[in-house]
Amino acid sequence: MNDILPPDSARWEWLEEKVRSLMQRYAYRNIRTPIVEPTPLFVRGLGEVTDIVEKEMYSFEDRLNGEQLTLRPEATAGVVRAVVESNLLYDGGKRLYYMGPMFRHERPQRGRYRQFHQIGAEALGFHGPEVDAELILLADALWKELGLQQVRLELNSLGQPDERRAHRAALITYLEQHQDLLDEEAKRRLHSNPLRILDTKNPAMQAMVQAAPRLLDFLGEASLAHLNAVTAILDANGVVWSINPRLVRGMDYYNLTVFEFITDQLGSQGTICGGGRYDYLIEQIGGKSAPAVGWALGVERVLELVKEAGLATAAPVPDAYAVVPDAAALPQVSQVIQALRGAGVSVQLHSPSGAAGEGMGSMKSQFKKADASGARFALVFGSDELAQGQVTVKSLRDGSGAQTTQSLSAVAQWATLLQSTD
Repeated sequence: MNDILPPDSARWEWLEEKVRSLMQRYAYRNIRTPIVEPTPLFVRGLGEVTDIVEKEMYSFEDRLNGEQLTLRPEATAGVVRAVVESNLLYDGGKRLYYMGPMFRHERPQRGRYRQFHQIGAEALGFHGPEVDAELILLADALWKELGLQQVRLELNSLGQPDERRAHRAALITYLEQHQDLLDEEAKRRLHSNPLRILDTKNPAMQAMVQAAPRLLDFLGEASLAHLNAVTAILDANGVVWSINPRLVRGMDYYNLTVFEFITDQLGSQGTICGGGRYDYLIEQIGGKSAPAVGWALGVERVLELVKEAGLATAAPVPDAYAVVPDAAALPQVSQVIQALRGAGVSVQLHSPSGAAGEGMGSMKSQFKKADASGARFALVFGSDELAQGQVTVKSLRDGSGAQTTQSLSAVAQWATLLQSTD
């Protein structure tokens, strides 16, 4: 687990602001769920034989009442629980998004921590393939907003339960014929969750897995039509995609469309966003049957990719820096600064870092701090200016150092001068 400190935290705020703006354009509303949930929620929702439930969850017993609790390893189950408990679908489907920390006890690696952060979008109560496509288009639009180009989209369909059962039987038969090639993890999953074996990263198993029965070949007409409708919308919008018949995702709750956005810029762990349709999870968690689809992206991984691509993220800087030669003027200066802030101007007040009683520091040192702050203007509240009810506004970024004087009684009229421009 790690701290996120300035100036790095500005990159996080930059990404979050991009996401909020995009979600608003797609009519997705924010939802915030607890970090701690009852353990059975994840066991029931994610599947008992998933890696997350078996090995990665931070679970504990509440000492007050003995309740089994877990730090959320992902957000979809909690979102669904909240929707069910609040009867949020009573008047129709909902489009929701979230941001926040998740927790998994897994081996840390590049861009992955045991406390990590996800941003996700969920559309609940919608059957149509157009919503699957909408969510994929939403993620694709985010990559464009961020300036990311080295991201590819892989799709698959997991069909419906009866189709998966037929495929499962054929897959088990095939894997039993190749047990000598299975590693210990695959042998353990052979009869409990054979589909996850297809997602193995073991190089020694790749050729055998590639030749295994494909779920796509077991899909019926309706499932194939759903997938084709999704890809038709993607094609109409110029989104490049490819079918990966081995794409299964890590949770048990998916059906029909599943997808991942992948990059080759971050090593072997290249998935930065993944999701799909989960039409049976709401009923599984105790609600009235309703369809749903969603995705989640890893914030750390996306920011690592932004950094790897050399993309600039705007660092927050003040519009103006207040230079105050005499501490006795601070009460009057603070009134002006507060008025500017109230008008939307970002102002940093000079505060000395020396020992108490040493005053505000020299004008030279204050201007040095003003320049280092990144501010476009310095506001000089000298004794002569204040005596005349004025302040000197000095440009710091245009190379000329141009100065003007402004009346302290007309702050609102010159506030726009100080606001940053791109």
